[in-house]
Amino acid sequence: MIFAIEDKSLIFLYKSKIINFTDTNSFFMIISEELLIKNGGTLRSFEVDEFIFEEGMKATHYFQIQTGVVKLNNIFENGKEFVHGFPFDGHCFGETYLLTEKEYAINAVAVSKCTIIKLEKELYLDFIKLRPELFINISRYSAERLHFRYIVSSFLAIRDPQVKVYKILKHLKDYFGYDIPFGFVIPFTRSQLASLTGLRMETVIRVLKRMETDGVVKIQQGKIYL
Repeated sequence: MIFAIEDKSLIFLYKSKIINFTDTNSFFMIISEELLIKNGGTLRSFEVDEFIFEEGMKATHYFQIQTGVVKLNNIFENGKEFVHGFPFDGHCFGETYLLTEKEYAINAVAVSKCTIIKLEKELYLDFIKLRPELFINISRYSAERLHFRYIVSSFLAIRDPQVKVYKILKHLKDYFGYDIPFGFVIPFTRSQLASLTGLRMETVIRVLKRMETDGVVKIQQGKIYL
């Protein structure tokens, strides 16, 4: 899916080359870093497993990832974890809570070392009031992410692990607008795919090997290509 956006501070997708998730030039930024800093944003580093916010806290900032991967999850009393997603470079998260007084219903935890751009809630709200086109595009991003959650939730009714894995890989490729065979690098690790699909990591590894044998994916140097 491609959004036609004239504002250079909003860059969503690149279709001119194969996505390379180790190349920061391949990422979109929901709001340009320069624009966020200019309007009062600050940079904050987080270590692996450090909480950015926790379930039950009030939203006080807009968060956008400069570098790194964040996990959105819930942890239950029995120790089980439910993962909602893994936003990475350029993505924002928790932004919908800035429009309500509700407390966070999820946790945001750094999966890798992260640098996060933070913008205070009031500054963010003033900022988007002056730039309604920016708010519309942030809302589009939030809608796409909600669609992704609907797809992942549908996995609960699917028994075949290969169908589960293929569906999430195919959705990611379609989302970024790619149809070249084996031209898309999956941005998630096997462990993250297991968390998203509710499968064991050993099952995901076995399924991916079977998909490689069947010619559905290619695996090179540990990276998965669809």
